[in-house]
Amino acid sequence: MAQQEEFDPREHRTTTTEKGRFCVARCSCGWRGPARRARSLAREDAEGHLTAG
Repeated sequence: MAQQEEFDPREHRTTTTEKGRFCVARCSCGWRGPARRARSLAREDAEGHLTAG
């Protein structure tokens, strides 16, 4: 049986990805923010997600 890494659901890891002219914030928990044209707004969305939980 393969050993699985334990994942703490309380631990969130956010990233931003770009697709064309838009930037989207995403989290390891499955949350996804709205598409933004400004990277700074996408980062603010991710920060808001982390503090809202």
